Amino acid sequence: MPKIEQLFLNAPEGIGETLLERRLYVIRKSTEKVVRERIDEIEAQAGNTPLTEQQSEIVNALLNEWYVPSLSARTIVYKGMLMSEQTDEFYKDLNDPDFESHFAMVHSRFSTNTLGSWKLAHPYRMLAHNGEINTVRGNRNWMSARELTLESDLFGDYIRDILPICETDEPSDTASLDNAFEAVYMGGRSVSHTAAMMMPAAWYGHESMPQNVKDFYEYHGGIMEPWDGPAMITFTDGHMLGAVLDRNGLRPFRYSVTTDNVLVMASETGVLDIPADQIRYRSRLRPGRMFLVDFEQKRIIEPEEVADNLASSQPYGEWLSNQRLTLNDLEPATNVPNVDLETVNLRQMVFGYSQEDIRMLIGPMGVTAHQPQGSMGNDAPLAALSDKPQSLFAYFKQDFAQVSNPPLDAIREELVTQMAVPVGRRPNLFDETEEHARLLRVDHPILRNADLARIKESTNASIRAITISTLFPVTEGAQGLKSALDRIRREASDAIENGYTVLILSDRGVDSENSFIPSLLATAAVHHHLIREKTRTQADIMVESGEPREVHHFALLYGYGASGINPYLALESLASIRESVASDGTMPQQDIAEENYRKASEEGVLKTMSKMAISTLQG
Repeated sequence: MPKIEQLFLNAPEGIGETLLERRLYVIRKSTEKVVRERIDEIEAQAGNTPLTEQQSEIVNALLNEWYVPSLSARTIVYKGMLMSEQTDEFYKDLNDPDFESHFAMVHSRFSTNTLGSWKLAHPYRMLAHNGEINTVRGNRNWMSARELTLESDLFGDYIRDILPICETDEPSDTASLDNAFEAVYMGGRSVSHTAAMMMPAAWYGHESMPQNVKDFYEYHGGIMEPWDGPAMITFTDGHMLGAVLDRNGLRPFRYSVTTDNVLVMASETGVLDIPADQIRYRSRLRPGRMFLVDFEQKRIIEPEEVADNLASSQPYGEWLSNQRLTLNDLEPATNVPNVDLETVNLRQMVFGYSQEDIRMLIGPMGVTAHQPQGSMGNDAPLAALSDKPQSLFAYFKQDFAQVSNPPLDAIREELVTQMAVPVGRRPNLFDETEEHARLLRVDHPILRNADLARIKESTNASIRAITISTLFPVTEGAQGLKSALDRIRREASDAIENGYTVLILSDRGVDSENSFIPSLLATAAVHHHLIREKTRTQADIMVESGEPREVHHFALLYGYGASGINPYLALESLASIRESVASDGTMPQQDIAEENYRKASEEGVLKTMSKMAISTLQG
């Protein structure tokens, strides 16, 4: 059992409560940074030798036992590896009659995604969470990437003391969610605003949602990516208490109000034994909605009022109308690559296409606009054990939602899914200005040649694209590949420094003298390089490649940072199939075939996401 101590601080005379909370936050985050630096110092001293027993004990204590559950003038957190009925006996404070609170937030749970520990028990500093955040690795990366651009008058010169935002010592998904929630809230937004940003309702294509609410969600979708997954969170800042349910409604939330004005909120009804004649009314939270209690106004704020208040706080619709672009807003391109039937077969061999790829995947997708159906079984050897050359894509397998993490029905629940992605530069997370809306909304992330050409030739100041070649001389072999990876990372950094907001990684031009970096390797290399440099939010990555041709390839590229993919050789292969002497005449004209292929590919990616209980695409 860890050693537990309570620390009491005297507030400076005349300091306001809000400023005090922010200073306490800075103090705690600064202390966490000192502890992390102490761990790094011990590990650096050890070098390549194993830690001594004493060093191991210190590092283990700092990593697993040093933790500040709360440092606040408004709330206090009691947590531990305890059963609910043990809490008041373990923490004697809770039995003191002078210990009063107008609310309590409790979450009793078994650990599902991490091994249980005292510091990972719920609740956290601002929230408790029932469910899973399935995009958490990407969310952590994006939070890390935007740290360089963070500025706030509220923190002033102390802004660097709160970094890193997300704890790095193997936190749970809820710990990272709480870290980000707390940072956004301390940056000046209300708890309801913060919750709506991080767990947005399904707005894209939602016909009955008020337009001003759609505008709110679209605007903030360009600032912060959704923390996606089947989840219900309860949150508080001491003045307000709220709950938000994921867009799918995969976690229950019900509440009752008694005749003596006691509110009971829980994931199930009947948590407290309240006689029926004392229940004034009962209700439940619907998918994507928010429940809010204002202790100062002493009332429940209904979900519709919460949404309307948030949507009317800034002229989001006007900002989007003035600044946000779609592909149709860009001028048609003058230089669109044509289909080259003379070399298509040779290039198919270079990029590793098989007859199965062409006849059983690409062809049917161009004809039916659906992903081909096949057996779930696969008796091919694992790529790592195969004695035949394999593409990098073949070394990856799909993850599946499991245990308490249900998959989605991507067909019947299409309303809650979203494939559109924002592209461009993301300014400071702590600000809200019209400049934040200067993004390109790409409604179809599988890009046809004309779509990508529009982006390449854009003259709009906020959408400046640069093409980075992923080719390298064949004669240089493996060293040439390594040098090319260093080069594209360097060129990506230089492009961002020069104001480019879209980086297009292209392998066009493969010939007998020039080979290509595998598209997945190139994308991942640039993506993680920019995360390490803290500049990833300054530009988005698009892939122009002849290599990807099936859903598995596209899903991996999106997962490793691509916001759009132009599979130009797969599109040319449709024309090749139609012109082939073996053609059965079912392949439609090129424009229709490409649209069918795009629809089938995006449908397949969405199906893949749904198996992982992810609703939204975020490059």
